[in-house]
Amino acid sequence: MTILNQKTINKTLYFEGITLHKGKNAKMRILPSEPNSGIVFKRVDLRKDNLISANFYNVSDATLCTTLTNEANVKVSTVEHLMAAFYGMGVDNALVEIDQEEIPIMDGSSKAFVEAIKESGLRNSSTPIKIIKILNKVEIKYNNKHISIEPTNTTLEIDFEIKFNNELIGTQKNSISVYENNLNDIFNSRTFCLYEDVEKLKSMNLAKGGSLKNAIVVKGNMILNEEKLRNKKEFVNHKILDCMGDLFLSGYKIIGKVVCSQGGHRLTNELLRKVFINNENFSIFELKEKIVPNTFINKKTLKSIA
Repeated sequence: MTILNQKTINKTLYFEGITLHKGKNAKMRILPSEPNSGIVFKRVDLRKDNLISANFYNVSDATLCTTLTNEANVKVSTVEHLMAAFYGMGVDNALVEIDQEEIPIMDGSSKAFVEAIKESGLRNSSTPIKIIKILNKVEIKYNNKHISIEPTNTTLEIDFEIKFNNELIGTQKNSISVYENNLNDIFNSRTFCLYEDVEKLKSMNLAKGGSLKNAIVVKGNMILNEEKLRNKKEFVNHKILDCMGDLFLSGYKIIGKVVCSQGGHRLTNELLRKVFINNENFSIFELKEKIVPNTFINKKTLKSIA
């Protein structure tokens, strides 16, 4: 059994904390799961119709977070930071039990989730992982916002740009390889907002649980948090974290290059929907080889199941 086999966590993980938008206390357990089960959320505060698959078709709202809804209109929201931790750490299958509609925000990053997964370790299976290989370029443009995905040979690249009318944030860009780079800066990057937007968010019944403990707040050229930036590109790195989490709603590892300027949850979800509406845009592969040289994928290891 190798890195090419599906994995789950080695033991049950426990989390508790405030939720960002609803402002409620949430308790969450993450349990090991069987191969090919994917990531499934279970609302344990409900007795029936309480399972929600982590699938991009189940995204019902993408306003400042990603919300999943099943056919019975049962929801779970702000899933992106946890999904990014699963993606980056190589967790293919898990059952997430939650007693609220929203995942706890923790410190506004994926740090707590990643540390717990590292401490647990991963349990290998004998079932090969599946990947999605992008075959054709797909793109979406809305005014000054843009996102695209195009073919690559060996990895998932994310090239992201943000532009803020703020002297501290300004324009930031970063590019990463999800399967090859050290992702610590991405995992540790917190959500952020401008000070002048705080009241607007609350008027929308959002960010009720937001505080300087779980979000960077920027006022002019100052960061109001006692803890300043964790890395030089923390703002754009958090957007990359969100993008990773939303991309994992495809259900599989992706081989392709994503380029995004001023995008967010909604644009990433629309990109996935546009990719999968046409079977010519992608192929699904099962990885069979037990050894790959220096990269996540080698062309010789691919066996098409599409």
